[in-house]
Amino acid sequence: MILVTGASGFVGGKIMEICKDVIACPSLKGLGEDDIKRIVEESHADTIIHTAAISDIGECEKNPDESYIANVLIPIYLAKASKGIKLICFSSDQVYSGGNGDIPFTENMVKPNNVYAKHKLEMENRVLDIDPSAVMLRAEWMYDYYLKKSNYFMGILNAKDAVCFSSQQFRGITYVKEVAQNMDKVALLPGGAYNFGSETTKSMYEITKEFLSLLSKNIKVEDAPSRQNLWMNCEKARKFGVIFSNVEDGLKKCAQDYGLIK
Repeated sequence: MILVTGASGFVGGKIMEICKDVIACPSLKGLGEDDIKRIVEESHADTIIHTAAISDIGECEKNPDESYIANVLIPIYLAKASKGIKLICFSSDQVYSGGNGDIPFTENMVKPNNVYAKHKLEMENRVLDIDPSAVMLRAEWMYDYYLKKSNYFMGILNAKDAVCFSSQQFRGITYVKEVAQNMDKVALLPGGAYNFGSETTKSMYEITKEFLSLLSKNIKVEDAPSRQNLWMNCEKARKFGVIFSNVEDGLKKCAQDYGLIK
C-alpha cells in the first residue's frame, strides 16, 4: 500500500490516478511529529510518496518560516515515522539554481540560491541522515493538460501572439504522467538523491519553436535574455530502469494523449 501526501495536488493527483494500491494522506499542514507518526502507523502503508510542499519560490522568499515547516520539518517527521517503510520525497532541480550549468548537472553539483532550494537541500540531507534508504527525487518543472496550475504545456496552448524563451537557457521539463508511471521503479531505488525527469540538449527557445510547429500554432517565439540553466544528467536513476522520454518526445506524447495531434 502506498500513502501519498499532497494527493489532491498536481503531482500527487496524477500518482493517485495512475498507480495501484494508493491511499490519500490527510493534510499534514499544522500537524506535529506525533500526529504524523499516528497517520503513518494507521495507514499500514509499505511506501510513502511525499509530494506535498510549498513550491512557489516567491512565496518561500516571503514566508521562509512557513517554507521551513512545510519543506523541511514535515519530511523529517515522515522520516522518523517511516521505520521499515520506503520513503520517497520529491525534491527539486532548484538545488542547482546557483550553479553555472555549462553542462547538465550531476547529483554532486548542488548549489542552491533561493530559500526554496536551500530548504529542499536541507530536507534531503536531514531525511537521509534519519533514513538512509529514503529516495530524494530532484524533479524538474512538470507539465500536463491541467487547468488548476500554470505550467509550460498550458502556457504554450493558451498563447495568443508571442512567447518568450531564451536560446541560451537549457532546462529539463517533464510530462507528469511519466513521473507517475515511473514510481514503481523509484520504489526500488537504493537510498539517495536522484536527478529525475526528461533530458535535453536543446534550448528552451528551440524546444518551444519545435513544439509550436508540432501543434501547428502560428505563434512568434521571441529570444529572451540568457537565463539560469537547469538541465540535469539523469544517468544515475536511468541505470536502475527509471526511464523518461526526452523533452521533445514527452511534449509530443502529452499532446497526443489529449488529442491535440495525431
